[in-house]
Amino acid sequence: MSEEERETGTGWPRPEAPVGPQAPAVEPDPRPEAPDPDEISPLAPEGEPSVEDAGSPGAGAPKGSSGVPAVFGVGRRLTSAGAMIALLLGLLGFTLVVQLRTTSTDPTSAATRQEDLVRIFSDLDSREKRLRQDIESLEESQRQLRSGEQGRQAALEEATRRADELGILAGTLPARGPGLSVRFEAGSKPISAYRILDAVQELRGAGAEAMQVSGGDGASVRVIASTYFLDGGDGALVVDGRPLTGPFTITVIGDSTTMATALKIPGGVAASVAGDGGNVIVEDREVAEVSALHAPVKLEHARPVS
Repeated sequence: MSEEERETGTGWPRPEAPVGPQAPAVEPDPRPEAPDPDEISPLAPEGEPSVEDAGSPGAGAPKGSSGVPAVFGVGRRLTSAGAMIALLLGLLGFTLVVQLRTTSTDPTSAATRQEDLVRIFSDLDSREKRLRQDIESLEESQRQLRSGEQGRQAALEEATRRADELGILAGTLPARGPGLSVRFEAGSKPISAYRILDAVQELRGAGAEAMQVSGGDGASVRVIASTYFLDGGDGALVVDGRPLTGPFTITVIGDSTTMATALKIPGGVAASVAGDGGNVIVEDREVAEVSALHAPVKLEHARPVS
């Protein structure tokens, strides 16, 4: 290799200088720290470092009095802060990843949350049932309050009606209504207690609702379920211990046609009295009054069944 090839370092001969006017010589920079114009690579663009300076720190940058690039210290500071920020971000990300993995893979925490949800749902369901029961109870109370007045009035009317019926049947209340007046007149034989009892039973069987027996002297005795009849002296009649003189009259309230038919059947009360020489006079009454009262009976043995 020739000397020219060694000088160029490429193995090729040094190119000849171009023919023509030569470029003006570069004046040296009067600044003491300015680089030598011969050291600047002609191939590097203006403002960029040359190939020779690419590997050195601070290449292409202006140098200070100490020969160190002016931006070298700033770059080092920025690099340290960036490294610290990156380190902190990495630690934060690592912590978040570990926390997420721990939470997602912890069966105790998942089971606890599921049990809590089940308990909450159960409590809500129980509360809903109680509230529905309270609503139904309040609605029922509202219906009772709205119909309470009508219900009380209806119950009072029913109780009054029932008390009146029981009072008439027990003989403690007077009564009036359509019925009959049955008069017994004795013939050759006095009217016996048996004939009067037979007449009372026939009338009851025909639907009599209230009765009383009156004597010739105007005394009257109410006939109830416990009434008894006895023969007294001189043709008198004893009813519930009270003597009555003839003629005897039974005042009865009920269906007059049915009761009259029952008294006049062949072989009945009217026929029996006529056979003894007496007479039975049946008169229809549009309004028959039963005014005799019986004292309330005090029961000694019978008790209502609860």
